[in-house]
Amino acid sequence: MNTIKIKKYTDVIEELTATAVAITPGMLLELTNAGTVQAHSTLGGNVLQMFALEDEMQGKGINDNYAASDKIQVVIPRRGDIVYAILADDQDVDIGDFLESNGDGFLREHTPDIESSTHTIQTGQIVGQAIEALDLLESSLESSAAPLGRNKRIKIRIT
Repeated sequence: MNTIKIKKYTDVIEELTATAVAITPGMLLELTNAGTVQAHSTLGGNVLQMFALEDEMQGKGINDNYAASDKIQVVIPRRGDIVYAILADDQDVDIGDFLESNGDGFLREHTPDIESSTHTIQTGQIVGQAIEALDLLESSLESSAAPLGRNKRIKIRIT
């Protein structure tokens, strides 16, 4: 895949400014109180499904990061759209698994907290559903500072 938007029924795209940290196309983003965007930072928290797109207007691809303070092309996909997102290290996802924020712009498998009677219900916790399987259990040896390889990307359907 060479694009983040794989299947779209609408085309809600905005241009927003990045915070002081580089952003990789395919990252799950959140709006800050300063009106900028950053990698979604709440592990398993509520989300507005919003992903960084590749900077195709500058001839860049999905593996070309945006620098801090760059203008970023952002897509807000709708239910049913398919996005090429990024899975966190140490995840083993099967087709049909639901995904949530890993708290760093990447996604992880959603595991509901059913053992605790004092948990907070996050109504917007689910980002999407995996439409392909991906096993990254051995990827913990990979440095998080290394360039993102395609092996961490996963096709998801927005829920």
